[in-house]
Order: sequence, then C-alpha cells, then structure tokens
Amino acid sequence: MTRIPGGLVDRSRTLSFTFDGTRYEGHPGDTLASALMANGVRLVGRSFKYHRPRGIFSAGSEEPNALVTLRSGARAEPNTRATCVELYDGLAATSQNRWPCLDFDALAVNDIASPFLAAGFYYKTFMWPKPFWEKLYEPLIRRAAGLGALGRDPDPDAYDKGFLHCDLLVIGGGAAGLAAALTAGRAGASVILADEDFRLGGRLLMESHLLDDGPAAAWVAAAEADLDTMPNVRILRRTTVFGSYDHGIFGAIERVGDHLPRPETVRQTLWRITARHSILAAGATERHIPFADNDRPGILLGGALRAYVNRWGVTPQARDSDRVAIFTDNDDGHRTAADLVARGVPVLAVIDPRRDARRFGEYQLFSGATVTGSTGRRSLTSIEITRDGRSDVLECAVLGVSGGWNPNVHLASHHRGRPQWSQAHQAFLPPADLPPGMAVAGAAAGHGSPHAALRSGAQTAARLLDCSAALLPHAEDAPLCQLPLWHVPGRGRAWVDFQNDVTVKDIALAHRENMRSVEHLKRWTTLGMATDQGKTANVTALGVMAELTGASVAQTGTTVFRPPYTPVALAALGGGDSGMTFRPTRLTPTHGFAVAHGARLVEAGQWMRAQMFPRAGETHWRDTVDREVMAVRAGVGLCDVTTLGKIDVQGADAGAFLDRIYCNAMASLRVGKVRYGLMLREDGFAYDDGTCARLADTHYVVTTTTANAGLVYSRMEFARQCLWPDLDVQLISTTDAWAQIAVAGPKSRALLERVVDGFDMSNAAVPFMSCAALTVCGGVRARLFRISFSGELAYEIAVPARYGNALMARLADLGQDLGVTPYGTEALSVLRIEKGHAAAAELNGQTTAQMVGMGRMVSTRKDSIGAVMSRRKGLVSDTRRLVGLRAIDPAARIPAGAHLFAQGAARVTATDQGWVTSACWSPHLKTPIALGFLTDGAERMGEAIVAANPLEGDEVTLTVTSPHFIDPEGDRLRG
Repeated sequence: MTRIPGGLVDRSRTLSFTFDGTRYEGHPGDTLASALMANGVRLVGRSFKYHRPRGIFSAGSEEPNALVTLRSGARAEPNTRATCVELYDGLAATSQNRWPCLDFDALAVNDIASPFLAAGFYYKTFMWPKPFWEKLYEPLIRRAAGLGALGRDPDPDAYDKGFLHCDLLVIGGGAAGLAAALTAGRAGASVILADEDFRLGGRLLMESHLLDDGPAAAWVAAAEADLDTMPNVRILRRTTVFGSYDHGIFGAIERVGDHLPRPETVRQTLWRITARHSILAAGATERHIPFADNDRPGILLGGALRAYVNRWGVTPQARDSDRVAIFTDNDDGHRTAADLVARGVPVLAVIDPRRDARRFGEYQLFSGATVTGSTGRRSLTSIEITRDGRSDVLECAVLGVSGGWNPNVHLASHHRGRPQWSQAHQAFLPPADLPPGMAVAGAAAGHGSPHAALRSGAQTAARLLDCSAALLPHAEDAPLCQLPLWHVPGRGRAWVDFQNDVTVKDIALAHRENMRSVEHLKRWTTLGMATDQGKTANVTALGVMAELTGASVAQTGTTVFRPPYTPVALAALGGGDSGMTFRPTRLTPTHGFAVAHGARLVEAGQWMRAQMFPRAGETHWRDTVDREVMAVRAGVGLCDVTTLGKIDVQGADAGAFLDRIYCNAMASLRVGKVRYGLMLREDGFAYDDGTCARLADTHYVVTTTTANAGLVYSRMEFARQCLWPDLDVQLISTTDAWAQIAVAGPKSRALLERVVDGFDMSNAAVPFMSCAALTVCGGVRARLFRISFSGELAYEIAVPARYGNALMARLADLGQDLGVTPYGTEALSVLRIEKGHAAAAELNGQTTAQMVGMGRMVSTRKDSIGAVMSRRKGLVSDTRRLVGLRAIDPAARIPAGAHLFAQGAARVTATDQGWVTSACWSPHLKTPIALGFLTDGAERMGEAIVAANPLEGDEVTLTVTSPHFIDPEGDRLRG
C-alpha cells in the first residue's frame, strides 16, 4: 500500500473492487486509477501497436495508457479511462489489448518487429502478392485492430436525452469556472455549470495552494454550497461537454449512474444545451518531454503525480522507500517536488535543463541536465541523466515529467477556428474567431495561476452579462518560467504518443518522406488518432516537427479540432433510442384488435403492422400464411391498410396539378372513379405507385406506398410551392386521419352489405375502380373504394381513425358465418405476387415504367415529372421486363434477389439477364413462384432459366410465365 496522510478520500469507509480478477480495496472519493496506485498496481495496460507495458500516466480525461473494460457481459464497457472512473463497491475492471494476460502478453513480440512497423508501414506493405490481402493481410489486421471488445448482447442499461437552455453555460468547474458561475448566479442569470469530475474544484483540489489563508478545498466547498442555494444555477457534475455546434448549441454527456453498481434510473443522459453565452473554463493539460525509453510504468506527468499526492493521498511507489525523481523544464515541476517533500515522499532529485533553475524546497537539483534514458521492463528501476556530456544513473521507481501546459482549446476550435501560438506561454491559446457567444477563461486562456484563473473567470462572466464580478479570495499569482524542451536527443526510442506507439523517430521518418503537413503527419504516423486524441502528444509532436523543418511551432500549425472532446458511447448518442424506441413507431387504428387476436407484429416503415395471425396448432409461419391466403381466395379476409399514404388534393387546379405529378392522366378521371397511377422521378425512373380517387370536381384522394408516404407528400408539396405556385391547389396528409380496411374475397360484398347504411352494393352501383362517400354502422361517415391488389373481389373502406378498431371488430363479428379471416402483411404479399402486382421490391428506384409493364401509362399527350427523361435511349432500349417465374421442382426454394441466367451460361456479370424481385410459396398453385425482371422477358414465356445465388451457392431452375398467376383476365375482381 502507498497511501500517505491527507487527501480528499473518505478513509472511514472501505470499498472492494477487482482488477483482472484480483481483489483490492479503496475508499469513497477514489478513482479506479488512484485505488490501483494505492494498492501498488503499476502495470495497467499494453500499448496498441507494440504491446509495450503501460502504467498510469495522468490523472484526468487525457489518460492514454490506463484503458480498462468495466463490468462484464452485456454491460461491459471497453476503453474506459481508469483515471475518470469513480470507485464504487463491487466494481470489476479488466485490462485490455493483451493475450493471454497482462503480465505475459504474447503479442509483445511485435516490439521485436518494430523496425518493420515504422510510420506509414501500412501504406507501404500489404500490397503484394495481391491475393494475400483478402486471405491473409486483412484477416490479420482485423484480428489485431481495436483495444477492448464490446459484448454481443444488447445493453440492458437505459439512456436518456434532454434539452436545456440558459443565459450562460460554464464549461469546467475549476477556479475560473466557479468564479464565473458565482458572478453570473449572483447577477440573477440562468446558469449551467458543467464539469466532467464528480467533484467541483478542478486543479484546486489537486494543489497545496491556500485561498484566503485556508485550504483551497474549503473555499471550493463554500462556493459549491453557495451555488447550490441559487435557484437560477444548475450544476451538472460528472458531465462532459463534448462538442460546440452552431447557434450556441452544445452537446454534453452526464454520467448519471456510472458511479453505481447498477444505475437506479438511467446510466447516461445526452444533453443538448442552448446557451446565449458560454465560458470555456476547461483548464489545461500537461505535456511530457520525450526521451529514450520514457514509456515505462512508473513514469507519469508531474502534475498528475502532484494530484495523486494532494487529492487522493497516494503515490505511485511500490514501497514507501522507493525514491521519486522529477524531470521538468519549468517551475511547475519544482512545485511537484516541494509538495512531495512536504508529504514525506522521498524525492531523489529534480532534473532541470535550465542552468538558472532554482529549488522550491529541500531536494537535490541537477540544473542544466536532462534525462536521457531509463531501465526496467514492467516498472521503472532507474534513470540516466546527462549533464555537460557526463552521464550518471540514478536509481528511482517513479519519475514525474513536466514539459509545460497546453490550454484545452478544443471546444473553442470546433467551428474550425485555429488556435494561436503564444511564445510567452509556449502553448496554443484559443483562436481569435471563437464560436458566437463564447469566451475563454482561466488556464484554457493561458491564465494558469490560481489568482489569474479566479480573476479571469469572474471578469469574463461580468463582461458577458454586464454585471459586477464576484468577490474573490486571495490566491497565489506566481508566474510560470519555462525553457521549452520538445524532446531529448538520443539513440533509443523516445515515445510521443503512448497509446499508438508513435516515437520521435517516426516523426523524423515522416519528415524525410515529405509528410510534413500536420494533417499528413497525423495520418502517416497515427499520431493523436487514439482514444485520447493526442491530448498529451500532439503539441509535443508539433514542436518536434518544427525543429525538423526549421519552422516555428506557429508556422507548423495544428490539426483540425472536431467533436467529441472525449469518447462518447453510441448508446448515449442515441439517447436511449434502441430496440422498440430506436425510432418513433406508429400503431395502426386496429392495433388493439390485432393484439387481441394474437397477431405477430412487424415493422413496416414507421408502423407496427400485423404480419400474421397465428392460431393454435399452426407450427410453422407458413401454415398461418397459407391459411390466410386461401381464406381470402375462398371467402373473405380483413387487412388493415391504413399505413398506405393518403393525401387530400383539393382546389380548382387539382386535376391539372395531378396530371403533372403522375405520368398518366388524372384530370380526366370522372367523379366517383378511381385510377391506378404511377409517379416518376426527374430522371425518368419509377419511384411510387398508388391510386387516385376523385370524390368531387375539385377533390381528389391520392394513396401512396407505406414506405414512401412522407417522401411523396414532401415532393408534391415542393412541386406545389416551388414549381407551380400559380396553381390553385392545396394538399394535406390524411394518413393518420382515416383508418382504412381492405375487405377482400368472393364474399366481401356480402359482408359489407351488413355494415353499410342503406347503400346499394351491387356490381352495377359500385363497379370495379369506383369510389363513394357513405355511412356505416348507423351513421359513421365513411369512404368506399372498390380496388383490389389480391386479384379477388375486394373493397377498401375508410372511416375516421377513432372508429377503425370498432369497425374491424364489427366486420369480424358479422362475418363469422362467411368465414371471415383477418390476414397480415405476409399473406398480403403472397396475394399480390400471385396476382402480379408490382410493389416496393419492383419499384426499387432502378426500374422504369416500361420494365414493370406500364410503359403505355406514360402519357405523350401531356407533360409530367420525369416523362421526357423516361424516353431517353438508354431507358427505352432496356429490354428487361417483369415476368412471372415458377419453380419446376415444387420442393425447391426461389431466393429473392437471385440473378437470372440462361441454362448453360456462366454465372458471371456478362451473362446476367435479370434478377428475382419477390418470391413466395403459392398455396393456391402448390408451388414456389416469383416475380422478376428478365431480358426480353415478354418473348420468353415457357422458357426454362436458372436463378442463381453465387454468394451462397444456391440454384433453382424456373419456368418463365406471365406475372399474373391468378385470374389473368381479371374476372374475379370485376365480378
């Protein structure tokens, strides 16, 4: 154990957790990283490419090494930074990217092969022999890719999303953020304060600074209590603002239940925050100094070392006697040494390349020196220091490295603003062109001392809101003196990006190979492309490249900053929209009837429709579908077709408007009649079909396919408003307003006669393709359409949606003696295939009216959308036609999507003659049948062809027939 006195953890309680199956103990207030450190665990992971041992490197969200998988099974979450995991009782974590175990990783053999895996190796290799890519290289790369592994079972946790609005969003709860929130809150503004930590305070909790002669943590607690009493202030703890978007909108993830063994409500909430003003007070991230073999466990950032000592009361020592060294090019490293000495931690020495460096406490100082190497495999054992050409070895177990601080400007740059290099700060500061309404304060703006950060936050909020700044405590305001040292030259590998194993030599190689642009450098070396997005590596790499090119860091520039700031779970981005809530689902008006009669439901577009109605004793889905199909053919069936799009078209020019929308004529349609219609895209291809009924001189009702209901309506509205605004026509979608039920079968007229109110249902009064307004069931207003997609005598009756369920139940009750049978979408599909009706599979966006047998419908007497383009030579010369296909062997299966070939032809693209669009078993014909497009299909009736699925090796011999398998003359539907 390496606990030391002090810190902000609750040592009166003990929490138990496991890492790689070994049980350890920690305390409330610990992170997983601090608890592992307290238990002497130094090896926590392996690097991505070379599988080198990795230890804890930082204390925050910038952590590149300590990536673990939390929990197991369906709740497993890979690539979680141990530095950000709040410890709870029963937490289970496992290491990643190792096999078979962390201590002995067989894939560490990659490190031996590192000379062959240098920067850009994947662009230079795997290119020959050509067959090796698919059979060898790609499988190997895919197997090695990734760090953790997702569980294959559905995530059982709940996620949510919400919307917030405020006058001021403060991003970061450190010194600047708290000062800004206090100023704005006391001014009466609505404030949201978001911080990714589970405690407010930021770096104030990790320092030994005094505020008003008292501990900084005490002032933070008082400020937090003050904010909690303000009704206009909302504090979002455990919340990361991950992206800045247009119009003052920010994306944020609140980890509501991640600190609990099982979330009590939701696990994470996705917040969309709209703010009039925002203050970025996200602090700064320390950078390291690359030197030979600087990646050993036990080497970490100096500021992180100080944080673990001051906030969590732990050190990375394996034993109390282990000595600690500090390598720094600035005064901050000396503050770390002073804090360690004050806590009784044995500090061996501070190594500082500055000749004029001064000590901050009682420790040995090697000024004008650098660290030039280290030893140890799974943990640090010694370092080599060089001064004035002389090298010495110092035995130590911990090395803190401090190379300066980089302001966290990411969110300020999400609108493509480029950070500005500051020579005085030796860092990039926020861009001049900030997102509208945003200001930057504190260390994120280069004001790193406690006094400067507090003052910056308060004054920035006061300026934005035109109010007085809050009174602030007295704090230290010491300047940071620094000599920039981007890397220590040497023969060994000096690591820049620890997660992706990018070294100074890789950057030098990229320079020699002319990959000098920062964007090229990033992609050539994979620098900054890991889960930490290079937070501790990118600026250091830019400094190295600047030295190589002879340019300044400002001239070298930065890559483009993009959201998210830290990784965000896809489940959280979905805001809980998974499974049945993945997208809005619409229930048909007869949903209650369907559920009551045991329907199996299926998604159809946005709707949940009855797929079939299984009965007791039916052991296979086809038993049910066959029964439903034969019931329609022999008696009468009921099917809810409400989901078909319904658009009311009214106005003096309604007919002229529809003439331009449909390729066939609609203005000539008589009142009380229905006409089948086809719509073309602007390029001449067919994209939707349906019916058009004329209820009055200026009133039409158009139906569309279920899938294209919204698309057709939006295109019609576009045509009305933009193409022909001079036409007197109005549109309204009535899909949800009317429930529509198909009543199909030889006995359909007899059934409807029992519900209509004194209406003549005879064939003469209601012929095929006619429509009428009437009432049913004692006065309920209704619309009747005599149309059929089954090939049988059929009607569709529409009533206001609120009566749909009652009408379905009434029809089912009155038709008992007629053998009435509810049927679902599967039977509906079989019925339409048997009749040869085209549907979505045939109108898939790559077929023409000519191909589906409707070429004559494209009128040459009028113009319409797509009509001219449909006459292009390339479309007119296409000889593929819709045909019927019947299996020669009744026991065969026709695969939908199979390609059609002449018998004896090679199964290659050059001999491909078409494809199968829809296939089913026909209970009426007792054989498999299908529809498909076949070259010269109309002239090949009776020919035997082959439907082949080369991907799965399926083939079946078919006979080409008319697409109309049932009643090709249409006598049934006209009877």
